[in-house]
Amino acid sequence: MSTTITPDALTPPRLVVTTGGRPVPGSRAPGWLQTADFLRSPTSFLERNRRRYGDIFSAKLHGLATGRMVMVADPKLIEEVFKADPYMLKAGEAAYTTIAPIGGPNSLLVLDAPEHLEDRRLLLPPLHGERLRAYADVIAEETDRSVATWPIGKPFPMRRPMADITLDVIMRAVFGLERGGRYDALRQALVDSTSGETAISLGLMVPAFRRDLGPFRAWSEFEAAVARTDALLYAEIADRRKADDLEQRPDILSMLILARRKNGTPMTDHELRDELVTLLLAGHETTATGLSWTMELLYRHPAVLAKLRASVAAGDEEYLDAVIHEALRVRPVIPFVFRVLTRPIQLGGYALDAGVTVVPAVHLVHRREELYPQSAEFRPERFLGRSPGTYEWLPFGGGTRRCIGASFALMEMRVVLQRVLAQTMLEPAGKRPEKTRRRAFTLVPARGAMTIRRR
Repeated sequence: MSTTITPDALTPPRLVVTTGGRPVPGSRAPGWLQTADFLRSPTSFLERNRRRYGDIFSAKLHGLATGRMVMVADPKLIEEVFKADPYMLKAGEAAYTTIAPIGGPNSLLVLDAPEHLEDRRLLLPPLHGERLRAYADVIAEETDRSVATWPIGKPFPMRRPMADITLDVIMRAVFGLERGGRYDALRQALVDSTSGETAISLGLMVPAFRRDLGPFRAWSEFEAAVARTDALLYAEIADRRKADDLEQRPDILSMLILARRKNGTPMTDHELRDELVTLLLAGHETTATGLSWTMELLYRHPAVLAKLRASVAAGDEEYLDAVIHEALRVRPVIPFVFRVLTRPIQLGGYALDAGVTVVPAVHLVHRREELYPQSAEFRPERFLGRSPGTYEWLPFGGGTRRCIGASFALMEMRVVLQRVLAQTMLEPAGKRPEKTRRRAFTLVPARGAMTIRRR
């Protein structure tokens, strides 16, 4: 027997709670084989299965959320998923195994309703409006500082300075630190704990690999780096609580110390620590990778680069925004998001059991030909004079779980690109476009977006 809530013009579509329906099609290959295939190339895995099974298909991926996955590539079905009751589809539960070892149990990324909504309410104000615009100067300063050190005539991976810029912006704008002893120590500890080397990435995704392998002590070193990060963050939180100028400070840590929940209680030290690391995870590697892909795509399209330079010089940001939107469409940093079902539902005519992980496949949506003709091509003009559809452009996820730092990231990308284009002449260091490489759940340029700066 099934229960259906019929949508009308005033009601968003709802998922059908059911115990019947067709089973979701998918590969019958052993789970370990599907997992290895997925880890080798997530985008190829998604594309190949979509061609064979359509816009909704199942997969067995060991170590990822519940392992029982249903991939969804239809924007209308994704809208249903994002608008569903958050108690029915839990994103925090899906992310817990991977995020908690570094983000902690209080991270916004691992919380579900109502705790997620309450903490989201506390974190949103510093990341929007006037508060957001106040960070533009910090971003410009850190970009200029970095550009001044770039070699001339010698290849270098663009992703490295982009990661340095985004980390230094977080150190100043989020943590409220200026260069010095604690800044340097915390910065290094953060680099060590988010290095993303293969052993750590695998351990975060698959718990069975959270151990040292023979003489390789990568996991122990990761845990030690997280412990150093914690000690330094807790020391900074304790000192900041004693500051007599909290209300005048522009950094996010100070604002969070002052924030109060609806019942009047402040955030604890442990909650502050976890949310600070969450903001780092959401805004450091991801934004750096988005910038690297944008630069890589611009190198390969001289006409687009020339047009962008001219528009930036003229003070026109419309084409710059179109370039950023198109880069994040062609090369989404995170190609999918997860939701764990707490009860059986029907989606697109298929039966999904409780315990299944529903996976809106961002990469596949961005490659739909009816939405984006010649979808593999980099064509920023797609976004001139139009905003992307809510469920057709998903680099930051969607629904109530949309990345809380999306506005900050877009603003940061805009400022960094403006400053880089105003000061440099860059070109690719290789003849062929770079392929993607998986780095935990992100897709990065395989060689780091190798670049040459010319005089």
